[in-house]
Amino acid sequence: MDRGTLAFVLGLGIVLAVAGAGGAHADETCMSPYMPKITGQEDYVYVWTLGIEGVGDGSDKLVTIGANPANAATYGKVVSAVSVGGRHEAHHAGFSDDRRHLWAGGLDDSLIWVFDLAADPAHPKVVRTIDGFVKESGGVVGPHTYFALPGRMLITGLSNEQDKGGKTAVVEYNNDGKFVQTVWLPKDAEYGYDARVQPRLNRMLTSSFTGWNNYMRDLGDLMGDAEAMKHFGNTVVVWDFHARKPIQTLAVPGAPLEIRWALQPRHNYAFTSSALIAKIWLVEQKEDGTFAATAVADVGEPKQQPLLPVDISLSADDRYLFLDTFMDGSCRVYDVADPHHPKLLVTQKIGAQVNMVSETWDGKRVYFTSSLLAHWDKKGKDGEQFLKAYGWDGKRLTPLFSVDFLQEKLGRPHIMHFGQERFYKNQIYAAAPGPLARAERDR
Repeated sequence: MDRGTLAFVLGLGIVLAVAGAGGAHADETCMSPYMPKITGQEDYVYVWTLGIEGVGDGSDKLVTIGANPANAATYGKVVSAVSVGGRHEAHHAGFSDDRRHLWAGGLDDSLIWVFDLAADPAHPKVVRTIDGFVKESGGVVGPHTYFALPGRMLITGLSNEQDKGGKTAVVEYNNDGKFVQTVWLPKDAEYGYDARVQPRLNRMLTSSFTGWNNYMRDLGDLMGDAEAMKHFGNTVVVWDFHARKPIQTLAVPGAPLEIRWALQPRHNYAFTSSALIAKIWLVEQKEDGTFAATAVADVGEPKQQPLLPVDISLSADDRYLFLDTFMDGSCRVYDVADPHHPKLLVTQKIGAQVNMVSETWDGKRVYFTSSLLAHWDKKGKDGEQFLKAYGWDGKRLTPLFSVDFLQEKLGRPHIMHFGQERFYKNQIYAAAPGPLARAERDR
């Protein structure tokens, strides 16, 4: 058994053991099951932020916000900000499997930065820049999702170098930033967006969005271009994960975005939402082992103005689904205890616009950010940019704190992840291997 296979088997064993034990506490939900979870109150929220010309230094940056109410000096305040120079359409980010590093990328020029969080969780620092993603991957553009695998990072693309359209792939690097492989999406479902793996089923799901030509364009102009609007994905692909082979293509019209596998061990299903037709979809395994996709709820009234569902977060007990709608700036909370019949519990206005949502594993706190894409965000008074924290008691969302990213001269906050001092202090990280060890590892 080679080292990569051994790492996979050991990682899978840990995942199954944790799932069987039940009852993890804290940490954001919907993360890779190959990652360790933090327990207890988070200390920091790391926010990957788009730069705005003329605002602060104008650059994309990783912003650290204090999130522990026990520390009044930092709670709800900016602790640090690390700029990467220039504007690259900062978008998504993800932890490595040991949670030491955070990978973050730009959708425009496909640059990727790797931040070390473990050495000083309050002050992340860039330790690696990957500038060869397009060339190494064979022409993939727009690194989007960063999903931790044992010893590797799986990265979805949104576009390609040849025509900047929606044909794309999933790409893997090892944790040292060395390219491993590219797997192109199937011909009947070439568009990509998110990817999520359920190890105990040996299944990966990928969703679909649109290419560089569309996502780097002004939203108003795009929506007025009937031909351009035809170039959005309408599929979810089911993969044999070990083989990295597509085995089913499911029709999910209207650009299905984020994928969230159920977190309880006997729940063999996932949720996604379609941005353009505002529906919640259930993707579930049937008795014969195949999967089916079913629209289980409309988001808002069907005749309502476009709401543009964006991010979703599923609670650790699979009870609540939090869904953000960008256009009306609201979060809708559904009871999905019966996944076939979601029940709307709460509709709460978060801001003039809202995009990302992350719930803590203990179900007590929910965080929101405002920015979607630089050319899609609202303008003028509705172009507010924030990180907001809310308490959740199963019935209502209660404001805890808010950080105005424009007032702080930081930019447009997008994806967020959580950090904790105690977690990193309790970890042991191996020193960098010497030449002989590196040679053995890379064989």
